[in-house]
Amino acid sequence: MTETWDDVNEQVKADWKDDTTPFERVYEIVEQTHDGQSAAEIAERALVSEPTARRHCKSLVNTGFAETEQDGQTTLYKRNSDRVLMSRIRELREEVTRPELLDSIQEMKAEIRRYEDRYDVVSPEELVQQLDADETGGWDDLTAWRTTRQNLAVAQAALAYDEASHQLAV
Repeated sequence: MTETWDDVNEQVKADWKDDTTPFERVYEIVEQTHDGQSAAEIAERALVSEPTARRHCKSLVNTGFAETEQDGQTTLYKRNSDRVLMSRIRELREEVTRPELLDSIQEMKAEIRRYEDRYDVVSPEELVQQLDADETGGWDDLTAWRTTRQNLAVAQAALAYDEASHQLAV
């Protein structure tokens, strides 16, 4: 007997529900939520009731993990982007040595200069204005350039955070 994808998906959901608490499932859903979602939407995805989702979302807001926004009369919940950013900065600071971080920053700056030279522009936003729809390589470079810029900003923030931590310890 061959299982269909629907059967597999239902089994995965059942296993997830058996192996986690309602709070853990709501937490996982909110952790993946960039754009706000209502408690009803989160409840459906987390396999919990709407009141349970709302209660756990409020707890996540109270701890600073999530934030809210209003859409008319509906409260939307999403992960706190500042908290996610700080987590990335702390992880980088803990996982990478200062010399490795400095080397990485220099490499990313050099990569950005190569994009600037290749396209004779100073930012990805300028490149967007130059690219034609069929320039696949250019669009790929645009995505890579934006990602490099984001990674550079996080690496520089981790370096600044590290320096500030050392200064405060003195």
